[in-house]
Amino acid sequence: MLPHLSNNSDPATHLVYITERNGSSKIYLDALYDTPPMRSGSRSLVEGSAESTRLQVLLVGDEQTGGRVSMKDKPSLVGQSLIYVSTHENPGVPRASWAAVFSTQLTTGVTRRLTPKGVADFSPAVSPSGVWTAVASFGEKGWDGEVQELGTDVYVFLTRDGSNRVKIIEHGGWPSWVDDSTLYFHRRCEDGWWSVFRATFSTKNGRPDFESVVTQRVTPPGLHAFTPAASAANKRFIAVATRRAESEFRHIELYDVVSNEFLDLTLPVSPNAHHFNPFFSPDASWVGYHKCRGATSDGKSNNFVLENVQSPVPGISLFRIDGSFPSYSPDGERIAYVKFPGLYVMNSDGSGIRTVLTRTAFSTAWDWKRKGVVYTSVGPTFASESTKVDIISINVDDEDLSYKKLTLGGENNAFPSASPDGKWVVFRSGRTDTMCNWSPDGEWIAFASDRENPGSGSYELFKIHPNGTGLQKVIHSGVGGRTNHPWFSPDGNYIVLTSDYAGVSAEPIANPHHYQPYGDIFVIKADGSGIRRLTHNSYEDGTPAWSPKFMSPANVEWPNGGSKCSFDDCHWLNISPDQGSSSSKRQCAH
Repeated sequence: MLPHLSNNSDPATHLVYITERNGSSKIYLDALYDTPPMRSGSRSLVEGSAESTRLQVLLVGDEQTGGRVSMKDKPSLVGQSLIYVSTHENPGVPRASWAAVFSTQLTTGVTRRLTPKGVADFSPAVSPSGVWTAVASFGEKGWDGEVQELGTDVYVFLTRDGSNRVKIIEHGGWPSWVDDSTLYFHRRCEDGWWSVFRATFSTKNGRPDFESVVTQRVTPPGLHAFTPAASAANKRFIAVATRRAESEFRHIELYDVVSNEFLDLTLPVSPNAHHFNPFFSPDASWVGYHKCRGATSDGKSNNFVLENVQSPVPGISLFRIDGSFPSYSPDGERIAYVKFPGLYVMNSDGSGIRTVLTRTAFSTAWDWKRKGVVYTSVGPTFASESTKVDIISINVDDEDLSYKKLTLGGENNAFPSASPDGKWVVFRSGRTDTMCNWSPDGEWIAFASDRENPGSGSYELFKIHPNGTGLQKVIHSGVGGRTNHPWFSPDGNYIVLTSDYAGVSAEPIANPHHYQPYGDIFVIKADGSGIRRLTHNSYEDGTPAWSPKFMSPANVEWPNGGSKCSFDDCHWLNISPDQGSSSSKRQCAH
């Protein structure tokens, strides 16, 4: 029992979970009591009044990771130890995931790494006895740029210290134990369907024996079933997330492994919402899952238009906007951004939100000299070089909000950036160079390019003088890597960018749809040295922009409560799967 809960009766319900409150990823324990628990020490840990039955305890924050900001994932409480994923250790290699499994001893705070150095582990699951931990892992081969199914295998090691590590399953992810010799996992099969499998094995010389493993496909083709949860308390059922042809939403179902029948859980109560990553209560009488939070008792959704994200760099505050392609006005008082379809402007405190363009637009940039003038691109995103996309300017202070078309007859003109003297606009035009940004002193233009391997999709970051001289490569993420969306700092000494420099941090199928699950924000000196990671997220962070003045690191709520919490399921999770789309040609009949 945790020291915080000592002298208390066992809680009727307890839950360990990840939260991003106050801008950083932390692990909490909530305990709900049938009767109020006794307080521990002079400081009350009980929320609310004296009659409150909810106890909330911070288990792991930044202190346990050496003060380093990180993403945390998939926690499991085993006695006095907490097993979880964290991204606080830099492997020092481009395009290598920072995700690794750690154990924190809660009474002492001592934290140790269970994943071998140079290896990334995802989705840890602790066996019912607590002796073994299973993970999805690339092993020593590393990440190869996958954005749908990761090319992981399932490894097992001793929970106490990470020793006796052995690969137990080839081609699989998201392991879940039913007993110490049986676990479930998911994989995408040769027929294109995601399915849940069962693996049984014996031990030899104190470790699971790979040669003894027998795998069997559990859920049938014809639907997607993934992220399984099993329970030692009820071995007849597993909980899975599913996508079926008759619903556009991801739902949670029980699957009876004896009768081979499904039982709806979330469809009857919440048919028009997505549900993610089921888990069982210890006695298997409850199934939990992730879902968009509804409105509060006063009817407000309390969404943030600017969500404070804890910064690892002193003097830099970070905000995640409820939109895309943000840019600050030269005085820092306003923000232009895109929310498809349309271009919007608001004050930097979240007030005064206005629609200034209803057409499909992407990328925004303010004019340095002409007050209120914003440049953007109108036309399809992620389109071919020959697609008609044009640059326009619009004065957001004009009552009629008329716009001027600046490019004519070109192909895929996008990502405008105005020169500081107000004389020029640089933009990409259907070639190998893209995503340009002018330095505040006017001496440099930073841009992303695949010029060294055109058409490969691998982008490096360059800078060049406006007269076309002095081309320099600033950074390359690695072979096949992507480094995009550069933006100079107000003093011109740094560049903020989006990159896959840190690989992926979790299995993408566990999240809603996003285009680049590897996307995180980095800052680098303008000469290409001293790269630092700013964000740690399994969901894409992208299109950064720098403010000319410091903003206090606090959340900014939508003035009207914001839009309803909603998102798409993974677009690549097709109901009529392409048999050639599987990242592995593994035969899944057995």
